[in-house]
Amino acid sequence: MTTPLTTAAEMGGRRALALGLMALIFTLFVPTMGLALSVFGVIVGIRDLRTLKKGGQPTGMATGAVLISSLAFILGGVTTGVQIYLGTELTAYTECLKGAGTVTAQTECSDALKSALETKLGMPWPANMPLPG
Repeated sequence: MTTPLTTAAEMGGRRALALGLMALIFTLFVPTMGLALSVFGVIVGIRDLRTLKKGGQPTGMATGAVLISSLAFILGGVTTGVQIYLGTELTAYTECLKGAGTVTAQTECSDALKSALETKLGMPWPANMPLPG
């Protein structure tokens, strides 16, 4: 019969590390999903850290899991915040591209996005930073 202590010691923080890596990957594609997974990754990582310390086992994977999950949380939070703050402008740009059948029309969509971002952010768009399109 295995006890929770031996089960966590056998896992060695692998499940927390897997959650952290999944959170990081999801953060790049679906930020809100990555945000949720990163919270679970931190919780499981901290639980594994405590259990591994009690059992005198190495805590490297669990520590890495907490760090990766924390990074995914920060990235997911920033990305989600940007999407919420600039949601109207990004939606207008997407709708503009749907009707843009020529390169000139796509360029006009990019110019409209640039203008909307400059207005929303209250500063000129940096000349060396490209826009989509």
